[in-house]
Amino acid sequence: MRDSNSKNSDKIRKEGIVLETLPSLKFKVRLDDGKEILAHLAGRLRMYRIKVLAGDKVTVEMTPYDENRGRIVYRGK
Repeated sequence: MRDSNSKNSDKIRKEGIVLETLPSLKFKVRLDDGKEILAHLAGRLRMYRIKVLAGDKVTVEMTPYDENRGRIVYRGK
């Protein structure tokens, strides 16, 4: 059984900017280190209908297993 601390500790969070919006709530995001990834909206953002547009600053959460995909967990200003 895993404790709640290890559940969040294996995620990688990085900042980035949305380059373009793609169909089915997917986004192309350029991270601050220059890498481009494909990201989708997290459940909370979808539930509260937070709009994410090209040029928005976002926080992306990724797993260490696949660093080419992630999910957007926070939309900055």
